[in-house]
Amino acid sequence: QLQLVESGGGLVQPGGSLRLSCVASGASVDLNFIAWFRQAPGKEREGVACISATDNSTYYSNSVKGRFTISRDHAKNTVWLQMDSLKPEDTARYSCAQNPLSRCGSQWYLRNFAAWGPGIQVTVSS
Repeated sequence: QLQLVESGGGLVQPGGSLRLSCVASGASVDLNFIAWFRQAPGKEREGVACISATDNSTYYSNSVKGRFTISRDHAKNTVWLQMDSLKPEDTARYSCAQNPLSRCGSQWYLRNFAAWGPGIQVTVSS
């Protein structure tokens, strides 16, 4: 059974950087697209970034475009989210999710995801 586990969260000052990791175990995600979501208290869950399996094409929400970078290593069954120029409004619980499809496509954040990690907290504060 596929399991996803995030790591790399924590407390960082505004303007700082963090790198989140999402490691898959129990099954390969080599042919699946992987996405990062976040949810802050009192707010709806937001799709942050997505990376396809076949061509590694990437998609970002407008709120993080130019600051966050999603990447993956197929051999390591791992997806990363590099977060730079962090802002207090980036504070949220971040989760990675696996979709059985191979390409993100438009409105990827509305698709049904088969597996989710437990999430990890990112706090941006001085």
